[in-house]
Amino acid sequence: MPQPATSRSRRADELARPIASSLALPEQHVGLIDQSHERCQAIGLSRIERPDYAPLGRTDLTVARDRNRRLHCHAAPVMEMLFDQIVGTESMVVLCDATGTIIHSVGDDDFLAKASKVALTPGVNWSEQAKGTNAIGTALVDEVPTLVHADEHYMHANHFLTCSAAPILDPRGNILGVLDVTGDHRSYHQHTMALVKMSARMIENHWLSDDFRNALRLHFHGRVEFIGTLMEGILAVTPDGRIVGANRSALDQLGLSGAALRMQSLVSLFGTTVGALVDRFRSPLATPMAVKGPGGAGFHLHARFDWPVWSHVTDAAMGAGRRGEAVVELAPAAASPLPSVESTAPAPAAVGLAHLDTGDAQMASVLGKVRRVLDRDIPVLILGETGTGKELLARAIHRDSARAKQPFVAVNCASIPETLIEAELFGYEEGAFTGARRKGAVGKILQADGGTLFLDEIGDMPLPLQAHLLRVLQERRVTPLGSTKAVPVDVAIICATHRDLRAMIDARAFREDLYYRLNGLAVRLPALRERSDLSALVRRILDGDVQARHLRLSAEVQALFDGYAWPGNVRQLFNVLRTAAVMAGGESPITREHLPDDFLDDLRQRPPATAEAAAVPAPAPVVAASPAADGPPATMSLEAMEVEAIRRAVEQAGGNISEASKRLGISRNTIYRKLRWSQRDSS
Repeated sequence: MPQPATSRSRRADELARPIASSLALPEQHVGLIDQSHERCQAIGLSRIERPDYAPLGRTDLTVARDRNRRLHCHAAPVMEMLFDQIVGTESMVVLCDATGTIIHSVGDDDFLAKASKVALTPGVNWSEQAKGTNAIGTALVDEVPTLVHADEHYMHANHFLTCSAAPILDPRGNILGVLDVTGDHRSYHQHTMALVKMSARMIENHWLSDDFRNALRLHFHGRVEFIGTLMEGILAVTPDGRIVGANRSALDQLGLSGAALRMQSLVSLFGTTVGALVDRFRSPLATPMAVKGPGGAGFHLHARFDWPVWSHVTDAAMGAGRRGEAVVELAPAAASPLPSVESTAPAPAAVGLAHLDTGDAQMASVLGKVRRVLDRDIPVLILGETGTGKELLARAIHRDSARAKQPFVAVNCASIPETLIEAELFGYEEGAFTGARRKGAVGKILQADGGTLFLDEIGDMPLPLQAHLLRVLQERRVTPLGSTKAVPVDVAIICATHRDLRAMIDARAFREDLYYRLNGLAVRLPALRERSDLSALVRRILDGDVQARHLRLSAEVQALFDGYAWPGNVRQLFNVLRTAAVMAGGESPITREHLPDDFLDDLRQRPPATAEAAAVPAPAPVVAASPAADGPPATMSLEAMEVEAIRRAVEQAGGNISEASKRLGISRNTIYRKLRWSQRDSS
């Protein structure tokens, strides 16, 4: 006969309080244990019956490990370091995924044998639903570091254990997994939890640095001596000053949730700009900068970034900041993709298919094919290189379809961590998926109900998930994780990839049945170098997207554009023009001096395809030149022409390198470097 709630609570108190007293644990800890025991009783778990300890089959365990390979790669070396601190203490270190399934463990041989008797081994699920109150499962539910000692474990079989676990969060605050140290309860030590929490933060910091390796990373703390330690806060910032990632220490110090922090910008948060930070911290000897945070709190801040990637942002961004204009963004090759499941960048403008027709025959053919299948319930597969405009075409298809007033939901399958993609696509019920929001969530497929679901980079979807997606597409029903109820869904499917799906099928990396289910109409977007409408695209970008209708290209820049291979395609063209428009300001036309440094560097490495482009005269001087300052002969190389333009700009600035760099739109370091190269070559 079930015990009444008051009796259950009293019994939990009797079990937990002696231990809490002997270990000097706070009352809050006792309350968490009580609540966990009540949850276990509510779902009918038995304290004395031997639970099902059957682990995942070898194939399923391999799949679970494959889906969490990145987590394992970041965690494994940290686990070894942690184990070195506890070796010989009858303990083990355990790594679980976001569902509570153990995917890796290291420990003392004697204790590993004891742990195997209660199935504390890879492939076994240790969620609360499966094993009752335990540090791993309870940490997943409460989303906080958790200690469960001896009798506090709900099941009697686990009373010989003491477990300290901490959740591992991604830069957006989603749970990736749990790190746990479990040992014999007689070997309990109060410092174990501190070691586990520090190790979990170390994994989180590695994950954040990996996600945003090309971003501007801000390291800060209220005490300057804590910068460079595990106590420091870390923020990832885009070139336009948006906050896109943070570690747990950053959230704690700023007193903000992850969602609230992503609503902030660098200016609103710390009162500074990207350009100012890049300029200050490009020197390895720069000291931390004092800033004011929310509410006037004082912090010391240090910025780290890859200088070759960010070098051209310095002067351009600072100049833009002084004028109150948008900060220059990086070229797509340098920008780090955001790992968020929902892009923080503004969505492309909603334009129809007609807007994409700029006179190229290949594009006209693609648009004609797409128009013929509009509203025919035929899935569209868009192929093409990165940057060719696959999402723009998908949005145009949605815009011209009968579903235009319904949602358009875009999911980048390559940017979502494998541990989260299934939950993000299909959603999960309240209390069923213990790795994320407690109240469950509606998946992206259901969010797109009635509208269009765009699966970008479908070739990067994990193989096990492809079967689930195929079933949804065939049955037109979605079953959220943790639910037994299938929900009808009506979506138009558009997919895109830059990969060779047929080759992936041959390599058994992509399901053939899913390929044919998605391949209702396959269209390939031409690379920009293959298109004949470059001039029309430039005009459209300047007139519309960049809002610089007064600008035009000089003859030299037009020739350079015509001869360039455009490896980044339309996205690269857009970023180059946006940067050039900012640098040109009120001037017209856009000249070579207005182009970003990385683009000019690439021009030297990729010579123009035509002799005409290679023989373009040097750019006109920034200010009126003397009669003796004639342009160089047309036979000069592009590099020599560039050096000559720099020399003349320096001369016209009276030898002032800073002034010359402002006029040319390049950094001072670039000027020094190029002039040194020319002196070395001439000698």
